[in-house]
Amino acid sequence: MRLFAAVLPPQDVAEELAAVVAELRKLPGAQGLRWTGVPGWHFTLAFYGEVDDDVVPELSERLERAARRTPAFPLAVRGGGQFGHGRALWAGASGELPVLRLLADRAEAAGRKAGVEMGEHRRYKAHLTVARSREAVDVRPYLDVLDGFTGRAWTVSELALVRSNLPVTGVAGEQPRYEVVGRWALGGGG
Repeated sequence: MRLFAAVLPPQDVAEELAAVVAELRKLPGAQGLRWTGVPGWHFTLAFYGEVDDDVVPELSERLERAARRTPAFPLAVRGGGQFGHGRALWAGASGELPVLRLLADRAEAAGRKAGVEMGEHRRYKAHLTVARSREAVDVRPYLDVLDGFTGRAWTVSELALVRSNLPVTGVAGEQPRYEVVGRWALGGGG
């Protein structure tokens, strides 16, 4: 199964961002982007890719340990940026970003220790993808809008292991479906 570790924003925070994304989708050229939606919004901590079923229990155990060792922390969706000259447009984050990075490092280490092939380590950049493009796109007008956005802060209190079910129908615009397969409280609470 295709898995990743993530922080999931609460529904009301996602709805705040959805209102801003609705405005972005009205800008010239927006129809040329593939927009993601509320069900797919998350801050990926570590991407594991295809993981054998027999590895999932150990990965889950290690993620639970990582969550227990990390305190709950405040986070908010704020601002935005791009990867690959507009190939990915994203909303950023503010709050206790060092703790978010620590959780990401621990989630990556959990994968490595469980035997998941993680590839090259990259410095963590907190982002929530809102749109993609197959080609380079000038996203400055979108970034201007995102730069002025700060959502409600919330307390991140859990780490999630999420399964990504890729589209199979071939229908244009179909989005992956995400299924939470594990949740662990941060700081050992709950």
